[in-house]
Amino acid sequence: MNSLQLLQTELQKRILVLDGAMGTMLQRYQFTEEDYSGERFKEWEFSLKGNNDLLSLTQPKAIAEVHRKYLAAGADIIETNTFSGTTIAMADYQMEDLVYELNFESAKIAKKVCEEFTLKNPKKPRFVAGSIGPTNRTASLSPDVNDPGFRAITFEELRIAYKQQAEALLDGGSDLLLVETIFDTLNAKAALFAIDEIQEERNLKIPIMVSGTITDASGRTLSGQTAEAFLISISHLNLLSVGFNCALGAKQLTPYLESLSNNSEFFISAYPNAGLPNAFGQYDESPEFMAEQIREFVDKGLINIIGGCCGTTPEHIKAIADLVKDYEPRKLTVVSF
Repeated sequence: MNSLQLLQTELQKRILVLDGAMGTMLQRYQFTEEDYSGERFKEWEFSLKGNNDLLSLTQPKAIAEVHRKYLAAGADIIETNTFSGTTIAMADYQMEDLVYELNFESAKIAKKVCEEFTLKNPKKPRFVAGSIGPTNRTASLSPDVNDPGFRAITFEELRIAYKQQAEALLDGGSDLLLVETIFDTLNAKAALFAIDEIQEERNLKIPIMVSGTITDASGRTLSGQTAEAFLISISHLNLLSVGFNCALGAKQLTPYLESLSNNSEFFISAYPNAGLPNAFGQYDESPEFMAEQIREFVDKGLINIIGGCCGTTPEHIKAIADLVKDYEPRKLTVVSF
């Protein structure tokens, strides 16, 4: 049974749990500039502190440890440490040439840890989601208020960058690809187009999760789409799941998940933040409080995959996993727009 078949089988049985925030966990290590650069990059001419993706090369034991903590907490799916793993994002550190290696090694670390846990309990298989973030540029909006027609990136540049990342993630052992935190659907379409090319070239079906982000109380993505419009924009593709993550806490996310659930024939995913950030940019929701907020998702039968984004920890994931194990997953329905 391949990854897609196994995932579909498991999703019919139960709600699958995604891991929590990698960045939140890495902050606990308080890594210095020297820790980020390691021996290999100690002479690098640019500051590397804050380049979390690089830690897969310089601090691989820490990355594996974070993965283990989330799997021990009950996660079924863990994300690779590759949220910024494109040439576009890595240009900030002049590390474009390292992109393939960063993604390959990140997937390899996650795969090894997943295999350890699956071996211990074959009835609960664990999966690696290759994390594909939105990049730090947008194809739909101008970064220059004086020139609305200007674009800092093209669709073709995005396609090339995403394809390189996706190929490395698959080569490293990812079971599925997660195009996440989508604030601009045109960026996401470039990623999905690239993945579709890989499927055709390699003659394989790749399980694809797509997760957008609602950026404010208007209920729209940054590029202006409502939840329904976002769904329609990507529904021509053969996706495993569609959902939302980041930006909002669970309570604020509920109406948008209802919209997806009522109109989609895909599995539905959600991984909200641990509430909204406070004045210091910290997230205050306790694991117990967040789990109670998520109860509404499962009471209403909205989700198939649940996890946590900013501010969440293994403690949050354990509380969520303990909650959802008693609930049936959302049943798929065929809809037409």
